[in-house]
Order: sequence, then C-alpha cells, then structure tokens
Amino acid sequence: MLGKEKVSLGHVRLSSVKLMHSLKVCDNMKLGFPNFNFNVSHHGDYVAIASEPICLVGLDIVSHSIPVNETADKFIYSFSSYFSSLEWHHIFNAGSSDDMLKVFFRYWSLKEAFVKALGTGVGYKLDDVEFHHKNWENIFVKVAGEVLKDWKFWLLELGQNHSVSIARGHPGTAITNFTKTLKQTEFDDKEYDLGLHLPNTSFKFVRVEDLVQLWHSSQSISIVSRKPHVSDDDEMSETISSIH
Repeated sequence: MLGKEKVSLGHVRLSSVKLMHSLKVCDNMKLGFPNFNFNVSHHGDYVAIASEPICLVGLDIVSHSIPVNETADKFIYSFSSYFSSLEWHHIFNAGSSDDMLKVFFRYWSLKEAFVKALGTGVGYKLDDVEFHHKNWENIFVKVAGEVLKDWKFWLLELGQNHSVSIARGHPGTAITNFTKTLKQTEFDDKEYDLGLHLPNTSFKFVRVEDLVQLWHSSQSISIVSRKPHVSDDDEMSETISSIH
C-alpha cells in the first residue's frame, strides 16, 4: 500500500513517508549478499529506499512540480542538454503541458536512478543516456548508442503527482570509488543473471508516526540490552516483549 500522512512533532512539520523496497533472495541462491548496497531518494511527499544483494541499485523519486511563475515549456527547455533527440521528441509530443511534464519527469527519474547506481551523479553525460520503453514497460537504456543488456529498470507512479524509478545494474560498471566498497564485481553469466532477475517484492508503506514509534522501540531495546545480571534467555524474552 502506498500513501502519505502529515504529522506534527513539536515545531517540525513532516509530510514524508518511507517506502521500503526489498528483494527476496531465491532459496537456491548460494551467493548470499556479496554486494549489499542501498539507495535513498526523497522529493515532494515521499522518501524511499531500495536495496540489492548483488547488483548495483539506483533509486529516484520526482514530484511533478515546477517553480512558481515559470511555464512548463520554459522549465523543460532549461534541461535541453540532458536529453537525446528521441527523448525530446517524446516529451514535446506528449500532448498538454501536464502530459509533457509527466513524460519529462519520468525520463529524468530514470536517468537519475541510473547515474546514482553508478555512483557518478548528474555529472555524467546524460544526453548520451537514452531510455527506450513500450508504454513505460520493458525499459532499457542505450549509452552512446549501445544497449546495456546487464541492466534492468522499473518506473512506478506514486499517487497522481510523483514518479519513482529503480535501476539494477552490473557492479563492474560502477565508478572506482564505489567498486572499492563492494566485495565482488566479477560474476560468471549464470551467477549474474540470477542476481539481475531476482524477484521484486512490493513497496512497503510506512507513515512518519510509525517510524517515530520504531525509533522509540529501538531505544527501549537498547536499554534492555544494557541491564546487568540478565541471562541471554531472559534478555531475549524481554527484548521480544518490548518489540511487541
């Protein structure tokens, strides 16, 4: 379930939610979690996190909003150097201004997810990164005209005004500083294919107030674990009780 809720905590006004995107490892998978990595994104009313055990992961959320007193055409055109001619064709032929913005932000979130997975950021030559799709399904990317077959992408809509993109790619393509943090960057075809096609689970929606309660529970657990003269069995029993 996806959604949002506003919670007032003292003088702090929070309107974000956390969306946890988890992955189920196949039962017959022997590789374990050699490259556990995660990616976080927030924009508008949402915060999200995605994780992967083998592949690189990139995540980006965009709110379909533009600066006040700026037209959609002017706003979109200011990003002209970041899109290919094909992508621009799809953007400007989408229909109304709202339709153009929606297509623009979808492409933008896909590009952001890709470069975040690589570890490069938007300094990457984004006009060389060209996304292809069939009604925003079966998404793939070409970089400098070459299809990257060892990458997969997903695009989802959050409510009426947010898009989120997820990228999953080969660890060997990350920048050097990133690959240094990974345990394994080389896989045979069978191993990597297994990691690339791991089944996804749904986003889990968590409200701000749930996160606050979880934080308080973690503080309670840490206090219990420091109590003196408690046997391991008793301590585990008290910890479970505090969680529930």
